[in-house]
Amino acid sequence: MTTQSKSAESRGVAQLMTAMVLSGTLGVFVVESGASPFNVVFFRVVFGALALGSYVLARGWLRDHGFTPRTFGLAVLGGVFIVFNWVFLFESYRNTSISVATVVYHTQPFYVVLLGALLFRERLTAAKVGWIALAFAGLILVSGVTPADFTSGGTYLKGVGQALIAALLYGLSTLVTKRITGVRPHLIALVQVLVGIPLLLPFADFGAMAGTGWDWGWLVGLGFLHTGVMYVLMYAAYAKLPTSKIAVLAFVYPAVAMVMDWAVYGHHIGLVQALGVPLIVLASLKVTLARPRASAPARETAVRVPEAASRPATPVASEA
Repeated sequence: MTTQSKSAESRGVAQLMTAMVLSGTLGVFVVESGASPFNVVFFRVVFGALALGSYVLARGWLRDHGFTPRTFGLAVLGGVFIVFNWVFLFESYRNTSISVATVVYHTQPFYVVLLGALLFRERLTAAKVGWIALAFAGLILVSGVTPADFTSGGTYLKGVGQALIAALLYGLSTLVTKRITGVRPHLIALVQVLVGIPLLLPFADFGAMAGTGWDWGWLVGLGFLHTGVMYVLMYAAYAKLPTSKIAVLAFVYPAVAMVMDWAVYGHHIGLVQALGVPLIVLASLKVTLARPRASAPARETAVRVPEAASRPATPVASEA
């Protein structure tokens, strides 16, 4: 590795670390805004579209955008999945905790593998099945669900289910986005947030926002920091880093989310729940890093064909 490539990789690590730390604070912004999940996501996509749109315009990327009718339609479909994924995740924060919802949500890679096999007949090896089974054993531990939760009809079980649905929708968005080539990920992400504006408009309760006051700052932050700045940092890092480092650094996000949940709200997972975390982390890394022998290194592909490589516009193993 040359000095120049080492320097580029170091910048990529710093960029992705910063993006994942930002992502880990997202739950606090959602809760502190005091708005309903539909309102939070609606204003996130509005402010996010402003942030991403300004960046894309400044870079002049709307010219020769690379979209075809097919790829634009795929971007729109991915946007539908990603927007409702956020709604379910933010609702899960309310019914469980940021920590539990984030770790349960981090089962996204397994849904990508399972859905890929189911919908697109992608190869599913016995090893992957084993790692997925291990991950879901960890999920059972982390969720902390007891038999009483199934009979009491409490909100906690509902919240765990919402985090799982959010992960499933994220997986669908990732699979759709993976089939878009020749388009910068920033443009795909911009289409996705723009789709959310008319999609969520019927569900937005503007009357409930009348007395929000300073809480608007949290919503603006979700759009500009967690959608604009965070996405730009991630996509810049993806072009500099191999898949292995991206997969490992992605776990900064749930770690920071759990620390923030404890520091701000005093929430923490119990000892038995904590035993499930390394199972999910290990299985996720094994599944994410499993690649055919003939495939080219992710970094090499990204350097040679930055647009055609088309890393998912939905961040890898991240909140999105």
